Amino acid sequence: MLVSSSIPMEVVERLPLLEVKNLVKHFPQKAGFLSRRSGIVRAVDGVSFTLNSGETLGLVGESGCGKTTTGRIVLSLLRPTSGEVIFQGRDVHSLKKEELRRLRKEMQVIFQDPYASLNPRMTVGQILGEALGIHHNLRGKAAKERMRELLEAVGMSAEHIPRFPHEFSGGQRQRIGVARALAVQPKLIICDEPVSALDVSVQAQVLNLLQDLKRQFQLTYLFIAHDLAVVRHISDRIAVMYVGKIVEMADKDRIYEGALHPYTRALLQAIPIPDPHLRREYQQLEGELPSPLNLPSGCRFHTRCDQVMEVCRKEEPPFLDLGSGHFAACHLYPEGDRKNPET
Repeated sequence: MLVSSSIPMEVVERLPLLEVKNLVKHFPQKAGFLSRRSGIVRAVDGVSFTLNSGETLGLVGESGCGKTTTGRIVLSLLRPTSGEVIFQGRDVHSLKKEELRRLRKEMQVIFQDPYASLNPRMTVGQILGEALGIHHNLRGKAAKERMRELLEAVGMSAEHIPRFPHEFSGGQRQRIGVARALAVQPKLIICDEPVSALDVSVQAQVLNLLQDLKRQFQLTYLFIAHDLAVVRHISDRIAVMYVGKIVEMADKDRIYEGALHPYTRALLQAIPIPDPHLRREYQQLEGELPSPLNLPSGCRFHTRCDQVMEVCRKEEPPFLDLGSGHFAACHLYPEGDRKNPET
């Protein structure tokens, strides 16, 4: 386990597995013949959350809101403009090269597209063997036995080891991707929309598989998605993201039964009802997602909100606890109502 020598082990075990503190990632926008900076894309703009061991946090929002960028920064695939990512008591982005290589065993990722995330020139055995050889120094019979265990854990078998990715369906490819993530025995897995590219019937199978693996291997998930129905099935808590910021975060039951932020309520009302005879009144969001290159003043959602007030156009709402760990950033809840909001 990667722990700081200055932090006692018993203290580390009481800390959250992952702490993200005021994370910011800005990309400079360049234009013209000399590629001069013409602006800044504020992809992630002050995101904070914690993730406890054995928990699943669902991170949801529309495409382009910064969910995947947040996940990549947590994995140290991108460096933040500012902020901290604390994993097991250590700042991920302050680690040296060798320390970061050892950290790779603790944090893994399941990618969105199972067709693009597997090397088409490598067999399943080579894909899994690469991780086993680098991080666990397993070769030959020992590696093959471990591959068999991994494939059986994800619902496949040893006969698939010599095959290439093009010989599998999308669901099977994603299972191979899950097995690859499990190969190094991680504690945290970033699930970057792992079922959005799959058929609906296959989505349920993969979600159930992830739930089973979480219990079997004591895993912790950061589950990134845009489908709130999918997130409810697998998450313990949910954080709703809008244009680089988290606007609401709470236990999943509180989100689905008493969402506070107008954006969250609009997303919930857009979930399809499986009964074609039922109809639902829903709030249709007007306009497009604001550009992170030219953000509106005040609350970033005010340009699409049907409950907008004058203060929303001028002041950015603080992200505060409105009671029982239910956080939201919205001017609809005055300071005096923050402890016991109406839900």
